[in-house]
Amino acid sequence: MKLKTRRRVYLREAALMLALAKLAVRFVPTARLIAWASRTPRVAARFAMWEAGWIASAVETVGAKPWMRALCLPQALAAQAMLRRRGIASRLCVGVAREGETLAAHAWIELDHDIIVGGSDAPRFTRLVAFGENR
Repeated sequence: MKLKTRRRVYLREAALMLALAKLAVRFVPTARLIAWASRTPRVAARFAMWEAGWIASAVETVGAKPWMRALCLPQALAAQAMLRRRGIASRLCVGVAREGETLAAHAWIELDHDIIVGGSDAPRFTRLVAFGENR
């Protein structure tokens, strides 16, 4: 598969997963989202780690588009779903930080202790919970 074609495939899948994740955040009960995010992949893929970079790039590119405007939690859910589909175990993390008088929250994806989605803001947040696992 050509590089340009592969990029298009990842971008289309990211757009679909982001749309589904936005709907899930809005309409699915939190307990079901947590249970879903905590699941591990059925089959572990040992040689699919190179796909994580493509997935992260596609999710962040589509999530930043004006017609999508996906916040960090839908982006993290979409990336985790795309990774799980390929048998790559990841961890969805949620953290908080104090911004003056208010409390801000952020979600990101870790893969072997490296932040692949939502990493630009993650260092200033204190991790509260993590869902899923890294193998």
